[in-house]
Amino acid sequence: MQPDKFYFGGGAGDTVMHPLVALAMVLTIILVLALPRKHVIIPFFLCTFLIPLGQMLVVGGVHLFVLRIVVLFCCVRMLAARLSGQRNIFGIGPNSLDTVFILWAVFRALAFLFLFSFQSAAVVNQVAWLLDVMGGYFFLRFAIHDEKDIRLTVQMLAMIAAIVGLCMLNEKFRSQNVFGYLGGLSIAPQIRDGAIRAQGPFAHPILAGSFGATLVPLFFWLWRTKSKQFATLGVIGSTCIVFSCASSTPLMAYVGGIIAVCLWPLRKHMRVFRWAIVLLLVSLHLAMKAPVWFLIARIDLTGASSGYHRAMLVDTFIRHFSEWWLIGTNTNANWGFDMWDLSNQFVAEGVTGGLATFICFIALISWSFGRIGDARKAARGDRKREWFLWFLGAALVSHIVAFWGISYFDHTQISWFALLIMINVATSAKVAQPTQTATPVFVESELTMSAIETPETVQRERLSPFRAI
Repeated sequence: MQPDKFYFGGGAGDTVMHPLVALAMVLTIILVLALPRKHVIIPFFLCTFLIPLGQMLVVGGVHLFVLRIVVLFCCVRMLAARLSGQRNIFGIGPNSLDTVFILWAVFRALAFLFLFSFQSAAVVNQVAWLLDVMGGYFFLRFAIHDEKDIRLTVQMLAMIAAIVGLCMLNEKFRSQNVFGYLGGLSIAPQIRDGAIRAQGPFAHPILAGSFGATLVPLFFWLWRTKSKQFATLGVIGSTCIVFSCASSTPLMAYVGGIIAVCLWPLRKHMRVFRWAIVLLLVSLHLAMKAPVWFLIARIDLTGASSGYHRAMLVDTFIRHFSEWWLIGTNTNANWGFDMWDLSNQFVAEGVTGGLATFICFIALISWSFGRIGDARKAARGDRKREWFLWFLGAALVSHIVAFWGISYFDHTQISWFALLIMINVATSAKVAQPTQTATPVFVESELTMSAIETPETVQRERLSPFRAI
């Protein structure tokens, strides 16, 4: 049995807060409370991604990370907006993606609490976790209402990627993590098999690399929207991040996102393409001596990867289904060597929250793809909008590739939530139907679900939840 703090997020026993970080946190809170809604994403992202997770206040044994404190004040800003008379502070009303996200978070928290019999430490842990994920998600919903907000969001991510990429290159070549001087992180970088694995402000090199890799398709979209300076900064920064972290998972996510973009010519044949992949995997599963997921063990793009551990993790996860399906499990460390290391997002969802949480997580991905596909078909003839939706889908593919090699447990999850909300907003825009006598024209107007979530669309979602673009 692992010590309680292993499960309940135990960390530093005392406050770790650099004066510059404290100043930045206070300034961020002031700006979040004072700036117009469309600009609050700027200080929020700068604080989220440039301050190491280890910076925290410890009050009565409760760890108040900088991001957690900022999110708390973000909730205050949303409450103030609602009390000021704004009827809908989120731009678009609640929809299926929001519902699935809430169910995912609630099921995961409840499973954890039942697993640990509602111990006080477990309750504190999950209340804090719910604040992080629910507060972060809905504040991003508050900040991102339309395509202009999405463009500003991606531009900010490009600037952050450039800054982090430069710092990680310094860490790679000078063995010096500048974010370590703030505290909460080591100044000396991680080294494996002689290779320096830079991590920047993130909790692990793979998380840093995944953050950079999954943004590349969005930067390609910026290039097509004439924001070429931001796009160039973003692509260069992301490439530096992926190179510096020296990990196979981010490199696979980087390549996966680019391949997804390059599949644009096959956009009308994606159903055939998807079924071809399924048939290929089934054929390999029948022909191979080991299960098909052991293909993961053969992936080593850096010469120092632990693909075999990932394959064994998936294998033991499947074979121990009876142990985790109800409310998760806390005995996964006994499944085999290093099985405590849940370096796979899908496995982490099941082990932490049981089958209900696992299904909700899959539904988040599936319905995001489905909404992108429906919106792209509705926009057929508007090449600009089609490309926009395609890039969102490619970014989603990149995250899925990363999920096979890491589970998000630091502020990388904010970039994941941001993508879900971009998809939510982009696929909820009202699209006018083209006339038969003129060139098709697509006009975005007031954000509403009516054009996308028709009864036929909802029925298709219910009948086929595993659709893709």
